[in-house]
Amino acid sequence: MSELYEWLNTYTLMKKRIGYLEFDLEQSEAELDRWVSGDLVNVRLTKGSIACGLERRIEEIKTELDYMKSKMEKLIDLIEQFDDVESRLLKMKYIDGMTLESIAEELGYSHGHIRRLHANTMRTIRFIDSLI
Repeated sequence: MSELYEWLNTYTLMKKRIGYLEFDLEQSEAELDRWVSGDLVNVRLTKGSIACGLERRIEEIKTELDYMKSKMEKLIDLIEQFDDVESRLLKMKYIDGMTLESIAEELGYSHGHIRRLHANTMRTIRFIDSLI
């Protein structure tokens, strides 16, 4: 069960990091656009200003974003190798975005069984999380 906690926690953290990097990239590119062709085009830059490092920062963000997406793909490939019902349930729910009802149908179990299994699995994961 600790493997479930590990991969779900890692996936969640990576997804949040990727989301933040995408936000940061969008904001940085918008700021650079302001300096290049927007309302700040006539403002003189100084050597230590934030704007001077925007292009470098954008490249750093893109590099980290590519790296994180590559790691995410490898993690998902690893998760897909787990064949226990709990792992498949969590992957289908949290990675594939399926409902418990559609998971039950896909796995050939009753909706009630999958709902109880999900509740028990999440309770165990929360307990492990509280110990760490």
